[in-house]
Amino acid sequence: MALEPITRPIAGPAAFVRDLSADNAVNALVAFAFSASGPVAIVLAVAARGGLSEAQAASWLFGAFFVNGLLTIAFCAAYRQPLVFFWTIPGTVLVGPALAHASFNEVVGAFVVTGLLMLVLGLSGVVRRVMDAVPMPIVMGMVAGVFLPFGLDWVKAFESDLAIALSMTVTFLLISAVPSIARRLPPLIIAMAVGLLAIALTRTGTLPPIDMGAVLAAPEVVAPHFNAATLIELVVPLAITVLVVQNGQGIAVLRSAGHAPPVNAIATACGAWSILTGLVGTVSTCLTGPTNAILSTGREKHTHYAGGILLGLIAIAFGLFSPLFTKLLLATPKAFIATLAGLAMLRVLQAAFATAFQGAFGIGALVAFLVTVSSIAIAGIGAPFWGLVFGALVSRILEHGDFAARAAASD
Repeated sequence: MALEPITRPIAGPAAFVRDLSADNAVNALVAFAFSASGPVAIVLAVAARGGLSEAQAASWLFGAFFVNGLLTIAFCAAYRQPLVFFWTIPGTVLVGPALAHASFNEVVGAFVVTGLLMLVLGLSGVVRRVMDAVPMPIVMGMVAGVFLPFGLDWVKAFESDLAIALSMTVTFLLISAVPSIARRLPPLIIAMAVGLLAIALTRTGTLPPIDMGAVLAAPEVVAPHFNAATLIELVVPLAITVLVVQNGQGIAVLRSAGHAPPVNAIATACGAWSILTGLVGTVSTCLTGPTNAILSTGREKHTHYAGGILLGLIAIAFGLFSPLFTKLLLATPKAFIATLAGLAMLRVLQAAFATAFQGAFGIGALVAFLVTVSSIAIAGIGAPFWGLVFGALVSRILEHGDFAARAAASD
């Protein structure tokens, strides 16, 4: 096995309390607010498109926050770094098209197999080689194609509910335009608050009553079914989005802040935890980039881990009350969720296009994007997989110079 060893004493409660500065606590709250707004809206949007029940959506959020919160606390304490694990947003979006023709049990089967694959790769120590198997521009071309509908749904929200979409968007843009304010008031959170105010002012008396029912989590264990077409469609793209896109981003963020994230241990943990979270209907676990970036902005690097532990504790509490938050968000108009998800995806979609088309492998990335956007299904396998396949094939034929240059640079 090639797992990185734990070289420092594991941080206990006394160390956590000592190192939890006000700076780290604020960063943890801001990072959690980011994770519990737009990304949650994306989960609920995919769940609604895929025909999942409210209970299934709540179970998804339980796994995403409660189960991953436990892993976050364990890794932050063990490695004394801000190692926060949540769920893959690109992977969440990949699930949407699959649910159009596969059962939720079959999708969960793909979650479990993806977890097993990542577990084996992490234990074998070949993650770095796997991350280089498919050129990043081609992967991001596929990701851009998967993300595009969320941007389009945001634009369409202006037609379906102008007051909500316009008020949220203007608020988001105005705050984002002033970095000094945006650092203190996260634009997405303020936009969400303005959207809720717009709903209260324009939809009073028209919203359906909310049946509060149970507010504590009662996760639903989903029996995995293993369908070959669904496995082919989802397993490789999910593993790539976790190991290459999400973990790669998170590792880069932490390294730039002076940390030394344990790459193989992270991949192994993502694999094992993806099996656990998958059984309650949650998409694969990953190391999160933006959240860890926020936690790494504290003044004292050696105390950043304390913010990660606090965030993990908050995530556990959120997961325990996931049915309550699910009910509240699902009661809002569709334009609210569409706008919130679209605004959350703006930077991610921009980064996907920039990575895909700003340099080498541009033709392969374009083919991957077009095939993915087409939503074609061949042999019962969805478009994202074929986007990667056809993008890589076309790139091999037309861009062999880019492959040669990459091979030479890696020697």
